[in-house]
Amino acid sequence: ALATGRVRAAEGSLGAAAMLGLGVGLALYAATRGFVVVVAPRWSRFREDASAIYGPGGRLPWWAVALSVALVAPGEELFWRGLFLPELERALGWTAAAAVLAWAAGILANAPARNLAIWAGAVVAGGVWVWLAVRTGGVLAPAASHAVWTGLMLLSPPLRVLQGMTR
Repeated sequence: ALATGRVRAAEGSLGAAAMLGLGVGLALYAATRGFVVVVAPRWSRFREDASAIYGPGGRLPWWAVALSVALVAPGEELFWRGLFLPELERALGWTAAAAVLAWAAGILANAPARNLAIWAGAVVAGGVWVWLAVRTGGVLAPAASHAVWTGLMLLSPPLRVLQGMTR
């Protein structure tokens, strides 16, 4: 996608875009853990769904984490924020495009899972990654953020904060 010239890494400094993405990825991970700590004890359905998705508890094989971080997260960003978002932006303007993309990527792409934790993460993170793409004019920052967040979620999932809570 980058080789076609249709998708840019960033409008300005690649280093600044990468650093912004890394920082936002860390902040998003911290916010996700905080959200789980606050919401899971009060909402049994969310707690059950979070336990189901984060059940492996950081026990995935190293190669699965590596593939997710190196291929899946950047690939999603190249498609959703690199190819799809600019087309929506041309048709609807960036505010409507961001809302439509967060909804489409978050709900439609994750609907088969029927898991509130996945939906919540996808909608919120998708919105953050749209903002990063618009802010930096490319896919590098959202790809870096997505990779950091995914890696941390797989290596140290929020399930650990749920331990001790009963279903």
